[in-house]
Amino acid sequence: MSTTFDPVAFKSTTRTQWESAAEAWHRWGPAVESWLGEATERMLDDVHLTAGSRVLDVAAGAGGQTLAAARRVGPTGHVLATDISPAILEFAAAEAARAGLDTVATLEADGEDLSAVADGSVDAAISRVGLIYFPDQRRALGEIRRTLRPGGRISAVVYSTPERNGFFSIPVGIIRRVAGLPAPGPGLPGPFSLGGPGVAEAAYVDAGLVDVSVTPVPSPVRLASAAECVRFEQESFGALHQMLSGLDEGARDDAWAEIEEALGQFDGPDGFVGPCEMLVVSGTRP
Repeated sequence: MSTTFDPVAFKSTTRTQWESAAEAWHRWGPAVESWLGEATERMLDDVHLTAGSRVLDVAAGAGGQTLAAARRVGPTGHVLATDISPAILEFAAAEAARAGLDTVATLEADGEDLSAVADGSVDAAISRVGLIYFPDQRRALGEIRRTLRPGGRISAVVYSTPERNGFFSIPVGIIRRVAGLPAPGPGLPGPFSLGGPGVAEAAYVDAGLVDVSVTPVPSPVRLASAAECVRFEQESFGALHQMLSGLDEGARDDAWAEIEEALGQFDGPDGFVGPCEMLVVSGTRP
């Protein structure tokens, strides 16, 4: 079997998996916001949002950060949420409507092809746990840079290294072993593809961005138990679904059982506290 990476097939599978996981990711929204809230606030701080700002949200998912941005820019601002999965954007749109945020719009779009967004048309761009999964991160960053006005800011939340993200790297490691999957090579998409020292900075600089900064944000995953963390990941983490897709049901069940046992080390008197560190990576279009 060929191990050559196929970006077209990867995107197709990614879209399918997020179409399937959309409802669960939305349902787990309160847990996601608790987990990523601090990193999200730092991301929004870093793009200098003010009343009236025009914001592009790339790989917006169910839109927790989209709504947070919309609240910051107020009734004179605008937030465009894009994602490869139309199903997950439906949840973002519904949540915006429920919150009375009529300044939010959604657009099904590949983050590597934002041709529907005009050059220099936004003041700020954000992406929360999305950029890491683009097969061509350079192209995606170039597209985002193009949409920014001169002086506009981009900020993305990404995972740091596997060693600092045990709640996710342990399941990933088990699934790779069980499914016989190699670790992604340099430059290939994956949860930790921008986490290594200097990697995210280099990607931004290569895309023509300046004033690049990287801020680590401790983001522990706090849930009732390791079993609840497994339910969270099993139901809503598209990347893990994608990795498990080649296994039969029995093998998948065995993998999840092994993951729950391994994550049990993070159970304690205050419940489950899964190690996680996010990086907020920010830069400016000259």
